[in-house]
Amino acid sequence: MKILVLNGPNLNMLGIREPGIYGSSTYDDLIDKITDHCSEIGVYVECKQSNHEGDLVDYIQQAYYDKVDGIVINPGAYTHTSVALLDAFKAVSIPVVEVHISKVNEREEFRQISYVSYVAQKKITGKGFDGYIEAIDLLAGKS
Repeated sequence: MKILVLNGPNLNMLGIREPGIYGSSTYDDLIDKITDHCSEIGVYVECKQSNHEGDLVDYIQQAYYDKVDGIVINPGAYTHTSVALLDAFKAVSIPVVEVHISKVNEREEFRQISYVSYVAQKKITGKGFDGYIEAIDLLAGKS
């Protein structure tokens, strides 16, 4: 099984950005947690982050050619604005799980909109880094 984990804008700033919301663990800590878990369950994983919408679209499209079995995405702010990500997911028809570290449904009103949720099998929010593990397990059939 091959899973792609995508992180959108500002997630590279974990540990620095609003630690009261996102915690003090870093982006590298997140990647270590993901890769360690995937190694334990026998899943190949590739993790990518970009602050640029077009890069994320390119990663989604490339996943089709790379025969990726599932995508976990935390689109960051693009959750609420990007029809381009939605259209990329529709184009490739790869199973996707949307993840958010914080409880976005308890935050600002504009954060209630998620274009990715139109195609996501599940939306996991408010579970911190463990949400990524839950998403991976779901895609890998381990939950």
